[in-house]
Amino acid sequence: MGILERIKEIEEEMARTQKNKATEYHLGLLKSRLARLRSQLLEGPKGQGKSDEKGFEVVKYGDARVALIGFPSVGKSTLLSMLTKTKSETAAYEFTTLTTIPGILEYRDAKIQLLDLPGIIEGASQGKGRGRQVIAVARSADLILLMLDATKAEEQRILLERELETVGIRLNKRPPNVYFAKKNTGGILFTATVPLTRMNEKMAYMILHEYRIHNAEILIREDITVDEFIDVVEGNRQYIRCLYVYNKIDSTTIEHVDRLARMDNSVVVSCELELNLDYLVEKIWEYLQLIRVYTKRQGNPPDLKEPLILREDSTVEDACKAIHRSLADPTQFRYALVWGRSAKHDPQRVGLTHPLLDEDVLQVVKK
Repeated sequence: MGILERIKEIEEEMARTQKNKATEYHLGLLKSRLARLRSQLLEGPKGQGKSDEKGFEVVKYGDARVALIGFPSVGKSTLLSMLTKTKSETAAYEFTTLTTIPGILEYRDAKIQLLDLPGIIEGASQGKGRGRQVIAVARSADLILLMLDATKAEEQRILLERELETVGIRLNKRPPNVYFAKKNTGGILFTATVPLTRMNEKMAYMILHEYRIHNAEILIREDITVDEFIDVVEGNRQYIRCLYVYNKIDSTTIEHVDRLARMDNSVVVSCELELNLDYLVEKIWEYLQLIRVYTKRQGNPPDLKEPLILREDSTVEDACKAIHRSLADPTQFRYALVWGRSAKHDPQRVGLTHPLLDEDVLQVVKK
């Protein structure tokens, strides 16, 4: 029996099984088996070469990567052409884009790589329509734009979320606050610092036994579900921020558009009429959580043309490494001067651990 058949068999058994206290351990085992099979399906046959991925993966460029994912003919290529200088082929028929088309969005001095991925279909996580290769590229993104047709929003959103969830992509979620480490000896050491209402120690033992893990240390710091514990054990989940982009709002009612716009993590646009695209770019910047840090040489004004593009919560040490790795070396670094919102006064003398904010000015003084 192949992997797909075994997955289907387990899914059917889970659908048949009633959820109650007596079946929770059986369902937990079925979920762990399903997760293992899906991981094997994602990895693909061991003898499979890299040739199948040709044309899908592209070299990472710029300060961040954004992947456009959606069903065929929802406007991904049109959006790419409007936000970047790249011209991606567009047409009224489906599957116009057959490979990954990269483009560069320049915003607030940052270069953001946008990837127009081929349209995926239902069953993409199982390899249909080369969906496995398409989704593999999405796993490397910093942000996913889920392009949806405003006239078919609900059904498309549910199907796409299910496909991404199946291959281990968790949208707008954070990793569970769980410490998990495999050991060579000592058995399983299970500790929970909070009351667990959705799983317990026995369930953890059964799931680990299914993965043939007999020596491990587990420290659970929040009330997690069985699925979240399986994600921790698998260790290959990608937690990526997602923005739901509803296109073709000119084809539906204003009441429907208003309802979509008020949903969490959602933006409504019309590529045809070029409506709300500026707001979409602002949201992309917000969700990427980037900041600009301007550098300054001693005795010279700051360089306001080419800032360092860093992640939020970056420190002076991160900025030094972005300039040159040796600058963060304690034998080279003496102190730094910071002007801006993160400084208590201008300038403030700080060390490597000082957190930076957007549009700060940084001057590094070496020994």
